[in-house]
Amino acid sequence: MKLLKVFARYISWLAVDVAVGAMAGMLFFERLLHAELQWPAYVLLAMAVWSIYTLDHLLDVQEKDLPLSPRRAFHRKNWKALAFLLSLTVVSGLVGAFFWFGWGRELQLTLVLGILILGSKALVAKVGPGWMKELSIAVFYVLGIAWLPTLRADGADLVWQASLFLPLFMGLAFLNLLMLSYLDRDEDRSAGFFSAAATLPSPLLLVWIRRLALVLILVSLAVFVLLPSFYRPFACLLLLMSLIHYLVFFRAGLSPEQKRRQMEASFALPLLLFLL
Repeated sequence: MKLLKVFARYISWLAVDVAVGAMAGMLFFERLLHAELQWPAYVLLAMAVWSIYTLDHLLDVQEKDLPLSPRRAFHRKNWKALAFLLSLTVVSGLVGAFFWFGWGRELQLTLVLGILILGSKALVAKVGPGWMKELSIAVFYVLGIAWLPTLRADGADLVWQASLFLPLFMGLAFLNLLMLSYLDRDEDRSAGFFSAAATLPSPLLLVWIRRLALVLILVSLAVFVLLPSFYRPFACLLLLMSLIHYLVFFRAGLSPEQKRRQMEASFALPLLLFLL
């Protein structure tokens, strides 16, 4: 059991769970839009998401005198190894993307999206309020996982019913990031990190979290009831993921790290679509 806990901790610290959740999210939109994607698309997405998250963590630990959580302390201690692995992953990802997709419209648009993500991150950090960081990450995260399924989808599948799931998934990602920001609020404030919790009073942030969670639960339930039967598995997944976030976050007796791992694990639930 102890070995399993250590393994789960390193999976979380290395953002492997985030990469798996991104692949599950892409599967969600692939099945929703009847797109056809091959395994390289999932591998490249996982590499891109892992690279972005790892780069963010490595940039956070540049200052050597900051008080850090075990997660960030791990990244500081292993900075050189992780930076080397990050460089290798980025180069491999670019070569693999060119090899599998060629220099066509899909790769060009994907690179444009990547530039927009990096540009928005820098812009929000300079002039945006704290919560804009979480919102921009949520928006671009969901655009990233829905990007290729949308490009590969037939026009007949791009209907308004399917489009409802994009803002719902963005809302869930935003909820997740607000919850994580709240859990890390003491560290973010003491270390001067840019986040929602560092700029908003904790009681107000908690109100935002509770209201957003309830809205997502109610809207997902309404979508489940009102849309045709094809969309119900997708609405059910979003409902379950929202419920897990709400129940885990507000559950007493769990450490912040346990809450983080369980909420991140919920993003792998769309893998259940393999059973359909």
